[in-house]
Amino acid sequence: LPSFTGEIRCEAPNNKLDKFTGTLTLRGEKYALDNEKMLLRGCTIRNTEWCFGLVIYAGPDTKLMQNSGKTTFKRTSIDRLMNVLVLVIFAFLALMCLILAIGNGIWEHDKGYYFQVYLPWAEGVNSASYSGFLMFWSYVIILNTVVPISLYVSVEIIRLGNSFYIDWDRKMYYPLNDTPAQARTTTLNEELGQIKYIFSDKTGTLTQNIMCFNKCSINGKSYGDVYDMSGQRIEVNENTEKVDFSYNPLADPKFAFYDHSLVEAVKLNDVPTHRFFRLLSLCHTVMPEEKKEGNLVYQAQSPDEGALVTAARNFGFVFRARTPETITVVEMGETKIYKLLTILDFNNVRKRMSVIVRSPEGDLTLYCKGADTILYELLHPSCNFLKGETTEHLNEFAGEGLRTLVVAYKSLEEDYFQDWIRRHHEASTALEGREEKLSELYEEIEKDLMLLGATAIEDKLQDGVPQTIETLAKANIKIWVLTGDKQETAMNIGYSCNLLNDDMEDVFIIEGSTSDDVLNELRNARKKMKPDSFLDSDEVNIQFEKSSKNEIIIPDEQANGVYGLVITGHSLAYALEGNLELELVRTACMCKVVICCRVTPLQKAQVVELVKKYKKAVTLAIGDGANDVSMIKTAHIGVGISGQEGMQAVLSSDFSFAQFRYLQRLLLVHGRWSYIRMCKFLKYFFYKNFAFTLVHFWYGFFSGFSAQTVYDEWFITLYNLVYTSLPVLGMSLFDQDVDDRWSMLFPQLYVPGQQNLYFNKVVFIKCMLQGIYSSLILFFIPYGAMYNTMRSDGKAIADYQSFALMAQTCLLIVVSVQIGLDTSYWTVVNQFFIWGSLSVYFAITFTMYSDGMYLIFTASFPFIGTARNTLSQPNVWLAIFLSITLCVLPVVGFRFLKAQLKPTPSDKVLLKIKEAKKWPPPPSPKRRLRRTSTRRSGYAFSHQHGFGALIMSGRNMRPKSPFATTGTFSPNSDKYKHKGL
Repeated sequence: LPSFTGEIRCEAPNNKLDKFTGTLTLRGEKYALDNEKMLLRGCTIRNTEWCFGLVIYAGPDTKLMQNSGKTTFKRTSIDRLMNVLVLVIFAFLALMCLILAIGNGIWEHDKGYYFQVYLPWAEGVNSASYSGFLMFWSYVIILNTVVPISLYVSVEIIRLGNSFYIDWDRKMYYPLNDTPAQARTTTLNEELGQIKYIFSDKTGTLTQNIMCFNKCSINGKSYGDVYDMSGQRIEVNENTEKVDFSYNPLADPKFAFYDHSLVEAVKLNDVPTHRFFRLLSLCHTVMPEEKKEGNLVYQAQSPDEGALVTAARNFGFVFRARTPETITVVEMGETKIYKLLTILDFNNVRKRMSVIVRSPEGDLTLYCKGADTILYELLHPSCNFLKGETTEHLNEFAGEGLRTLVVAYKSLEEDYFQDWIRRHHEASTALEGREEKLSELYEEIEKDLMLLGATAIEDKLQDGVPQTIETLAKANIKIWVLTGDKQETAMNIGYSCNLLNDDMEDVFIIEGSTSDDVLNELRNARKKMKPDSFLDSDEVNIQFEKSSKNEIIIPDEQANGVYGLVITGHSLAYALEGNLELELVRTACMCKVVICCRVTPLQKAQVVELVKKYKKAVTLAIGDGANDVSMIKTAHIGVGISGQEGMQAVLSSDFSFAQFRYLQRLLLVHGRWSYIRMCKFLKYFFYKNFAFTLVHFWYGFFSGFSAQTVYDEWFITLYNLVYTSLPVLGMSLFDQDVDDRWSMLFPQLYVPGQQNLYFNKVVFIKCMLQGIYSSLILFFIPYGAMYNTMRSDGKAIADYQSFALMAQTCLLIVVSVQIGLDTSYWTVVNQFFIWGSLSVYFAITFTMYSDGMYLIFTASFPFIGTARNTLSQPNVWLAIFLSITLCVLPVVGFRFLKAQLKPTPSDKVLLKIKEAKKWPPPPSPKRRLRRTSTRRSGYAFSHQHGFGALIMSGRNMRPKSPFATTGTFSPNSDKYKHKGL
């Protein structure tokens, strides 16, 4: 190694994970370097004790780091809106102060100038205009309560409380690995109630990445279903009796199967059944490890292969060892060594793999497994009847979302094989057209196969994934799956998860190899979904013409049916270019489901950024691995799943939990509640501030614009701090229009949040107008009630202090009644806060206006005796009641008429829930999710070419293994033989 003096010339650092070009010059000779010779950062080498390597890229130059995204500060749409509204309120404050200042200047010029004997001007004021200028700033101080200074503090308290609800939710706790849900940020809660697009990883997020041999068809007979004594098929559950594999000492104890008839067929030496499992134990590229005798661990190129070899192992055909030339199998306790002559490897075109082996008896056999659409074309005509029966079974398996695979074999003649292997060697060493020549030879020998049957593998989804996706779809949430897996695997999972189904009008597959091809495929898809979208009169096309590209927001377009779209990473690279990205967004967003396969981590982030750029929608990205970090950081909301791939996704996320199914509760319950609570809080907060402050504005017209306050200074201090702070916090932390159960049963309730209906600029203007109206009532009703009024004992009551007390009492009761109207869910805390605030107000008022406080703090409490003198008069309480009625009655009437005459979809759902609450809902039937579906091959072995050539070369074998040196070690001892078979 110290004498290594080679030189490497390669491409500059880039983010392309599937491509590398370079050369190694060593001792004057050049060697090609490609992606198959590269290891990415974070990869693990297995079945290798040591190796020599050379670092090409390091640090930020590595391909994985080139795919990582930048951390950005995330803010909600409500945050951005609040900033705008605060600026509007400042402008409104300036306008009110300007009006009052002008009014003061006019009043001082017309009346105040001649009234100085009684009200002299302040020192230094020598003109009415200068007085107006000073009054402008005085009113800025008085009316500053209209500016929501405490708003941001209250908002953060509410967000913190709602974050704790997520952390404390036991229904989002995963006991198997002791993982609770966690809100890793407290600034994005309400945006969880506005999600329109979900971008999800596949492996580890939707699936457990665990394959399980579920069913099979052998010689026209289906195995895997369980029947009762009457012949009725029963559902498999935890109490169903499992097959006992104790007769096989090499069986995998984790393997579970429930159909006892298959084991009986194996024990009865049924020839097709034995040949079926013999094929599964021989036709693969799995590598075994046996650190302890009898303790086998399989390292498979894909989970599919591992599941099939494990199934054969448990049914008595144990793949024990391999060398470059042999495969050792323990068949029903007897060790047999097959000579491996060649592997006809898998690739994306062939969609099958074959092995040619020589049995210990000397028989030559070709074993083949692959996609049914491919193998059916290669079968011998004598298999037509068996093919029909197998096809029925395949349709049934696919209808349950299982991944299907067809297996077949062929006996070979010695003379023909020797001639074929000679031609195979010539083709494999050809310098030109090697792949084409090998493909022709493979086609030649893989003809006239004899059908054995089919396998059905369940790609284990995480619990509740199909139901979660179905529920989220009802909430009008569109789900995009962004995965690095190959197209066939991604589509299989799409069908298993209920993302794709045969009820769709069409599933478009975009796989063009040039920019023009991709553009044509996208346009053809859009033309089928919405032909009118190509007309010049289409509103989106008109918008494109009027707006520049950077300002375009594409509105939602409705397709003429339900469609899905699948696009490969190679085509996506073209679609993300500047001239195609608009076409991609427009076409993809018409589809109900989009699946992007073979995408890099950076492409995931680019897709999310594209939707954020052109759609006015809130996005959420969910993943579990380091390759999802860029996507999680780019989306408005990032969710990490703490799964099998470490904690990098969780550490970069805003929210985290252990299972994908918890996402529906996070959005439909916590997200919706947080959004509704925040909107109610903002509406009430702005209303109560406008109603409180604008009374000063109207009073200015009756006080010579002198900047005299209406209320007692202590009331002004305590209004936001004590009297109205706790009731609104109570509503914002505990309110819910319906409980969590109804929120999950009626996902349609989520839609108003996506459309941002509960708080926007229009709603703010309505709150402002309501506040202005209430302030008019709260000023003029007490003013009219006090004007020239006498007490019952004949004494006058029309004084400033009595008016101020009456106005502030009316105000506090009105805003308390208003929050009672806004509250949908009453708790002890709400009751305590509202009634407690009113009680504290009257207690503080009677205390501060008492004789004792006046004697102790004469200058601070001038309203001596006002409370007992004013509030003891019946006409005062009548005026308070009239003020409350006039303030509240229009609100109640408007809400009633709106719900009756023009109900929103949310109103209709709430009415259904109200009716449903009268009778307890029936328990949901426990049913297995079944649907009709076309067959989908489970032959998704890898992202690249198979490992057949590597296995035949022996470069991956471990020399110290006794199997590799002798090829015969697998003791045929008594303890491994099954007696009586």
